[in-house]
Order: sequence, then C-alpha cells, then structure tokens
Amino acid sequence: MSEVLHATDQTFDTEVMQAEQPVLVDFSATWCGPCKKLEPIVHEIAGDYDGRLKVVKVDVDQAPSIAQKFGVLSVPTLLLFKEGAVKDQVVGLVSKQALSDRVDKVI
Repeated sequence: MSEVLHATDQTFDTEVMQAEQPVLVDFSATWCGPCKKLEPIVHEIAGDYDGRLKVVKVDVDQAPSIAQKFGVLSVPTLLLFKEGAVKDQVVGLVSKQALSDRVDKVI
C-alpha cells in the first residue's frame, strides 16, 4: 500500500506543485469528525492508485497559509492536482466510489 505523505507550508511545493504524477491532497484537521471518517477512504485510494497517484495530507491548523492559498474554507476538502494545477475539488465526506470516479477523470 502506498503511504499518505504529510505536507507542511515548507514541503507543499515540493510534494504537490512539483510532483511528476497527479496528487490528491486531503485538507483536514484533527478535530474534524468527517475528516476522521474520510481518512480510511483516502488511505485505500492511496493503495488502489499506488504508482499512479500521490496522496498528501495537509492539516489546516498546522499549514494555514496553504489552506488559505487554495481557498479551503471547510474540512475535509480534497483537491486533485495535475502538473501543478488544481483539476478538481471535493468538499465534505464522500464515498470511496465517488472519490475514485473523480480521480479517474484526472489521471
């Protein structure tokens, strides 16, 4: 299973913006109930798309400038990046199938 990386203000550009493959970024917070429910789905997606999709988690409390830069106003918010640009956005708790469908359209 592919690991879910954690990005900070300092590592976001390297991990996401300069990535050679598409990236799913999970903006979440430790206090967020729906984020906790989404976490296993995000980990499953990381495993299912191993080698084709990079999965990165950003804690909005630890990296507020990144969340602000991308207009993240509520958590969970998932952004799909390809070639350094946001290609899709999902706000709120979604099913694994719904998330897979969105990923498939981007990669």
